[in-house]
Amino acid sequence: MREPIDQFINRDISWLEFNSRVLDEAADKGNPLLERLNFIAIFSSNLDEFCMVRVAGISSQLDKNFHLIYKNYGYEPRALMVELEHKIRLLVEKQYKYLNREILPELERNSIFISSWERLTSSQKSVATRIMSSEVFPVLTPIGVDQSHPFPLVPNLGLEMLIRLVPAKASPEKFALLEVPPVIPRFIQLESSENGLVYIPAEELIRNHLDMLFSGAEIRECSLFRVTRDMDLSIDEESIADLMTELQIALRKKTKRSVVRLEIAAGMSAKSRKWLLSKLRITPKTAMVQNIKGILNLKSMFALASLQSFPALRNPPLPPLPSPYLSNARDLFQTIRENGPFLIHPPYQSFDPVIKLLEQAADDPAVLAIKQTLYRVSGGSPVVHALVRAARNGKQVSVLIELKARFDEENNILWARELAEAGAHVVYGIAGLKVHCKALMVIRREEDGIHRYVHLSTGNYNDKTARLYTDIGYFSDNPLLARDVSALFNVITGFSSPPDWNKLIVAPFNLLEKILFLIDREASVSTRENPGHIILKINALIDYEVIEHLYRAAEKHVKIDLIVRGTCGLTPYSLAPEAAANIHIVSILDRFLEHARIYYFANNGSPEYYLGSADLMPRNLRRRIETLFPVDSPVLREELDFILKTALADRRKGRVVVGVNQYSKTTDMGEYESTRSQMVLYDYYRKCLQKNTEKNKPSNGNITVFRSVKE
Repeated sequence: MREPIDQFINRDISWLEFNSRVLDEAADKGNPLLERLNFIAIFSSNLDEFCMVRVAGISSQLDKNFHLIYKNYGYEPRALMVELEHKIRLLVEKQYKYLNREILPELERNSIFISSWERLTSSQKSVATRIMSSEVFPVLTPIGVDQSHPFPLVPNLGLEMLIRLVPAKASPEKFALLEVPPVIPRFIQLESSENGLVYIPAEELIRNHLDMLFSGAEIRECSLFRVTRDMDLSIDEESIADLMTELQIALRKKTKRSVVRLEIAAGMSAKSRKWLLSKLRITPKTAMVQNIKGILNLKSMFALASLQSFPALRNPPLPPLPSPYLSNARDLFQTIRENGPFLIHPPYQSFDPVIKLLEQAADDPAVLAIKQTLYRVSGGSPVVHALVRAARNGKQVSVLIELKARFDEENNILWARELAEAGAHVVYGIAGLKVHCKALMVIRREEDGIHRYVHLSTGNYNDKTARLYTDIGYFSDNPLLARDVSALFNVITGFSSPPDWNKLIVAPFNLLEKILFLIDREASVSTRENPGHIILKINALIDYEVIEHLYRAAEKHVKIDLIVRGTCGLTPYSLAPEAAANIHIVSILDRFLEHARIYYFANNGSPEYYLGSADLMPRNLRRRIETLFPVDSPVLREELDFILKTALADRRKGRVVVGVNQYSKTTDMGEYESTRSQMVLYDYYRKCLQKNTEKNKPSNGNITVFRSVKE
């Protein structure tokens, strides 16, 4: 008799398994070398954020009782913290093994050297000293610590040097701190020749020139450390008068927040370690303390991974393709009106149609108003610049900027101010709810009256991430959908009650209820001979109520295919073998970040397809404004079918669940390169564009617009 298996996998334990899959990409020799280094940096960046938010949240619960999540399921914070620390320690050890034993030696074989001071030639040392004197030394600020100089505030994620020294004239031993300034390159280039590129880490350069900073002192030790602070900003929105002001105050205080992780260079002496822990006022029981055997702050490897002078060590470029629906289309409003709804799928296809729609709307005299939600936008965003221009041109511009978008708070505050100064109506969200939906509406006066055009998306209005994240955008002028989007903005910006939606499904009003209904309906029409079918392509599945309904559907013979990039709390192995066999879970990690959400329900031969912003997490379903919207066009459904089938067939980068929180490996799977879904999809869109260009090229050489099917 088998041991019972927990019905749910803990969210944080599952996330660590996801980041382990990210790290495995660094070990995959089928990836070009600099891309493997890039995954080392991604792993570190992910782990930093996990510690700042999730570990910080659990740390705040250590003195509280057992934390129930759903029914009788939950976790005891201290036990969970012990398990997280153990798993993080093992993952970090694996990360440094991949870096030190495989990637760095391979970089040297390809003439890219990250050198210690001792390995430099005399001429390279001369160059290094000159750079130190002219470019690095002027920005350094050593801080001695004694009775008249208190221990300074150590910044979050800063790279710090702890120096133990005896000052001149035989004074007692002292400690000093020195930050490696983020304004200087982390890796300083000393040589670029036929022999290759030679870099020295900034801290290594500084360490070997401490006499410039501590004249006459005896340097006894110099070690590195790095602190991670609690960055989970919690604000009681119900009791404050001004969300922006309160958020700005919270951001100013973030440097003083508690330490949740301390990374220490492995060579730090016991004496220095004890002194540092006391000054930071932490113990191994109040924060994770990690000994690091190698370069600290591997997130900085992004700089080297982006080297452009070694194309053979990088992925071949996949420039975004034009949409076949928009070939030479100068008037997007006419294209949408005459040809019906269409999709774009960045980064395989260009994000430019979204920017073009906004720019055209900003300058079009017939456009009366623009309404848009913004969650994360880029610096120098062409989306925001188009909205600013529209407002200055007299359009009625209303923008919801979600100030609480984690780690983008300061950026969003700046954009909110610029839009408001241009004359736009700027709204900061709804108290208690984060606005995460992606919606854009343009209202235009036409010959037959007011016409509304909408763009809905699975991802942010961010031109930068649109080159890295796979998302699907949907353009339409469907009157019922447009009416729903208008109502959605009224709910967000005013005091309007949610209507009876025509097409949109909106959290927190009816999305959870609808998802459970669709799952249960699939189960109700499913038989052993005619099984139902559910396909969910999402980023995370951790809502335990949804998971329970999926379990019950599997027991009713429903075939369930889950394409879940990240956290997955569902484990088929908690079910009886017959039901477990009906659930197939795959996670795809490749050069693009899988981000699109697609929901498919077979519905006994009358299938339903939905796209949207929502993952199946408690926060998305209960504490955010999210949307799902149906796709009814047969042509667009065929495209979604191809996307889903391609993902499920991926054996090169698709990791399949093979045990409880265990996934198959993709290393040494080169024989399945032809199934690599992201490459298959890029080729699919390339062929669609080529086919449409050849099909619609008239004798005068002009290209007409690819015709969709009107909903």
